[in-house]
Amino acid sequence: MRALLAICLFASSAFVFAASPAAPLKGAVLEVKDVESYTYLRLKTQQGETWAAVNRAPIKVGAEVTIADPMLMQNFESKSLHKTFPKIIFGSLANAATNSTMNMATAHAGVAKAPVAGDIHVAKAVGANARTVAEIHLQSAKLNNKSVLLRGKVVKYNAGIMGKNWLHLRDGSGKDADGSNDILVTSTQQSKVGDVVIAQGTVHTDKDFGAGYAYKVLIEDAKLNP
Repeated sequence: MRALLAICLFASSAFVFAASPAAPLKGAVLEVKDVESYTYLRLKTQQGETWAAVNRAPIKVGAEVTIADPMLMQNFESKSLHKTFPKIIFGSLANAATNSTMNMATAHAGVAKAPVAGDIHVAKAVGANARTVAEIHLQSAKLNNKSVLLRGKVVKYNAGIMGKNWLHLRDGSGKDADGSNDILVTSTQQSKVGDVVIAQGTVHTDKDFGAGYAYKVLIEDAKLNP
């Protein structure tokens, strides 16, 4: 297969994509630099040290990572880091057990102990497709692939995992014993623990993210409003 060579301009610096099918890049993390959307990693690989960049993720020094679909960039200027990389690899974290478990655990674990004090009582959103957390759980089969409005309080929030932000919302409805008092919402918009938001997104059922994290119901690709 003929290699694809694309020449682009980034700010005032030229960089070159040298793109051809490549094997995943594996290495140990020697250094981590986080910016708004990306995590830059200095890796020790079998071929020597190299810099790589992936969507922002909670990666620690010493971790073993695998980067899928690696693509070489030359003379890439990162304005966030005020640094030009002579060579850098861009790609995505592979679904290796270590990466998948780390990301999924960060996004979903510990909800039962979410740090929100006091009872939660949030008024139901207004509209034909407005639902409470308990109603979404109870009506999940009927609501699958349909849009809903949910007003709730953010009890857990993790940003920039798998290209999305992950929120757990509660509104005071449902039961802690069966988990019907809490629902996972994904969004590209930002929030924080303690915020009360109206999430408008699509209900999906029986979603499996791998690494043992499967959900009977959740809301995906939500727009968040105060």
